[in-house]
This record gives sequence, structure tokens and C-alpha cells, in this order.
Amino acid sequence: MTGELPSSIIADISFIGRGGGAVKALAGFRKQHHTVPDAANAITNAFLGKICEGELAAEAERLFQAIRAGLGYRRKDLTLSVVSPLAALTAKDFAVEIFYTLEEGGPARYAVTTTLHGLRSAELTRTAEFAAIFAGKFSEISFALKRGAQVETVIDAVEALDGEGGLRVSYPSDCRECELAVAGVDARVRCTGATLDMVFPRAGAPAELMDGFAAVRGVFAMSKALGGLIG
Repeated sequence: MTGELPSSIIADISFIGRGGGAVKALAGFRKQHHTVPDAANAITNAFLGKICEGELAAEAERLFQAIRAGLGYRRKDLTLSVVSPLAALTAKDFAVEIFYTLEEGGPARYAVTTTLHGLRSAELTRTAEFAAIFAGKFSEISFALKRGAQVETVIDAVEALDGEGGLRVSYPSDCRECELAVAGVDARVRCTGATLDMVFPRAGAPAELMDGFAAVRGVFAMSKALGGLIG
């Protein structure tokens, strides 16, 4: 992975988009034969995999064609596998997965998670073609940290700044993770130790999320401990 990301610190970057809908609205749901799930488990998710197959296949095929045409990929550069409830698209420069699952807290609805990962060059996200394909697709960006980070160390570093740069931190008593608020950045920043995640209120193209990351990186540079977290 080259370009805007410090490869010595970040192992991988994932762009995540979320959607969903009512189970009974899926094309494969037959009102006269099927009932809406009242729990999310292996059996009901297997049922979802059967009735969402049409939507999943159509969505994956649209994305395949958009990537093939938009980025000028040839047959050898791009493959698609659809085994409902998962579609896996593998391109020469990145991979995309689309996954359907029932909502844990309300199994009458399903969730769709689209994840772009394995990006070989962050510079690709800055191209007009890439932006057009993935416009409005992603609301989260997640960085897998090669060495990990001690959440307590991150908390202490932010608290030591005492509000400088508009950086604030909140965390549970066990410090299993922490959430940062960064002045001027319209996103929640979460550190789990293994990852650094940013969750935005609106979906956008990967380059827009990368701009938010750049702003956070600039604020982190005020602290040696935080600057070492993301370069």
C-alpha cells in the first residue's frame, strides 16, 4: 500500500458502507410461504441468504460492470464470486465484499455491509473514475495497526494535551477502547488498540473519508505518542 498511508504503521485500510431494509421487502420473500424471522441465528441467516440472492447478485454485478468500465480493467484484472449472503469482488488493485445479515436487535430487518479493502495504492482513491464508482458508498474508514496501540497510552496522551487543538477523549472504565472528538472533523474517531476507526455522519467516496483522516493526522502530530500511532 503506497501513497498517503504510512505503511510502516498501517497494515491495511478498509472503507465500510452500511445499508439494509425490511426482510419482507426482498424479492425472494413469499408472503404466502414465509414468515419474518423473530431471531437472528444460523438458521434464520441461512434463510436470509436464500431470499436475498437476487438483490445481492444484481448489486454485485452492477458494481463489477462499473469497476470494469470505469477503471478500464480487463478480464484477468477482475473476478466476482457470489455465494449468498456474500459477494466477493477481487480486482488487481483492491477487493470489495458485500454481505447480508439479519439485524441482531431487530431480525425483521437485514443489514448490508459493503467493505473495500486490500487497497494497493491510496492514490487510486483520488482519481475521478474511482470517485464516480464509489460516490456515497462509505461512511466508515478503519485502519488496521501493524503494532497495535495501548488504549491507555492514547487516553493519557490526549488528556496530557488538556484540550489543545480541540482534541477530547471519552472511554469506559475498563479502557477497552476510547473515542476521540477532533475539532473541525465531523466524525467519531475510535481507537480499539488493534484499529483506528473513523465513523462519519454521511456516506461519501473514499477520498472524502481520507480527507477526514488527514485532518485527524494533523491534530495527532501535536503529540509524539499520538503522532506515532498513525505516522
